[in-house]
Amino acid sequence: MNTTANHPRIDVRRAGERSATKIDWLDSKHSFSFGGRYDPANTHHGLLLVNNDDIVKPGSGFETHPHRDMEIVTWVLQGSLVHQDSTGHSGVIYPGLAQRMSAGTGILHSEKNDSWRLSGTDAHTDPVHFVQMWVLPDEGGITPGYEQLEIDNELLSGGLIPVASGMDRHDGASAIRIRNRHAALHVARLHPGQSVELPDAPFVHLFIPRGKVALEGVGPLAAGDAVRFTAIGGQQVTAVEPAEILVWEMHATIAH
Repeated sequence: MNTTANHPRIDVRRAGERSATKIDWLDSKHSFSFGGRYDPANTHHGLLLVNNDDIVKPGSGFETHPHRDMEIVTWVLQGSLVHQDSTGHSGVIYPGLAQRMSAGTGILHSEKNDSWRLSGTDAHTDPVHFVQMWVLPDEGGITPGYEQLEIDNELLSGGLIPVASGMDRHDGASAIRIRNRHAALHVARLHPGQSVELPDAPFVHLFIPRGKVALEGVGPLAAGDAVRFTAIGGQQVTAVEPAEILVWEMHATIAH
């Protein structure tokens, strides 16, 4: 991993520029190269390799599949997602619940929109909307693991809340821990007129999964838009309408 940033840069990526996977049960938008949609000029930013904006129909989802040496953080915006993995963990992820899976030496898991199967209630008709983000761990071959914690009350403050972090300064302050000491995910739910200041870090990734905001020095950003900051930070983000933002603060990048 490289902890040196390049020249200051602000790179705005609009929602419509993302590649997409659209099939019967899935509508997925990819901020970076993913699956068969490979662009050598768009493989990652900092330590973030995947930022998928997914909508899954009820009764459908990702069947059991493997991962290895990856920190996978899932943030649900609407609906519910059932997680099950080969380490014996299972649970329902919903808005306001921080969740991460460490793939480590290898893990199998599934993610489906069928929470009624666990609760014994009638099947629902609501899609689930979530953002899944993948970050490289700073060491390979760790023991696979899973963690989740509800943080809905903390989000009421309107400020940037450290949701998932491996950084020393967030030890005991972040909702869940990831296995990379150079990375942290912050989330904010903003009412119109509310502002937050972005972290000042060598690499920052701002994603707007819901609502509209105004970014200092850039202007309006809508749902699905993203901004990649290199060697520059501290900008104000102000909600134009009720909005939610996901912010990765990263103090290293993947070495080429």
